[in-house]
Amino acid sequence: MHGVPTSERPPDWRSTRQRAAVLQALHGRHGFVSARELHAALTAAGATVGLTTVYRTLRMLERDGHVDVVRERTGERLYRPRPADGHRHYLVCRDCGLSLAVEAEAVERWADDVAAATGFAELEHTVELTGICDRCRPQGRASHA
Repeated sequence: MHGVPTSERPPDWRSTRQRAAVLQALHGRHGFVSARELHAALTAAGATVGLTTVYRTLRMLERDGHVDVVRERTGERLYRPRPADGHRHYLVCRDCGLSLAVEAEAVERWADDVAAATGFAELEHTVELTGICDRCRPQGRASHA
């Protein structure tokens, strides 16, 4: 799989030309990207990868914990490679899509406490924070915390 460092490839990855192209395109993007945007970029670059393959590959990467996922206002899922040291929580602008990783140690502790109190194992969670960034917020409109 050219262009994607070995350390960024899923360990159980069964490589195909199409999956390799999707993974390389995903790692080449900055910020979150939808499956359709990723497919359009692949097509524009001359790759012959179907949209269904892009969706399947992204779902597999999500299932195996290799991507972080947020939802757009429309409900569409957006993806970005997960850092090697674990998942992140993001604050995403609903207008321009700007995403900022946020400190969420309290969320992680809470999730661990819930798992311990209920006896659940392998707990997964999603916390989505959205708002309007300073650049998109109309001037003079007060921000509410």
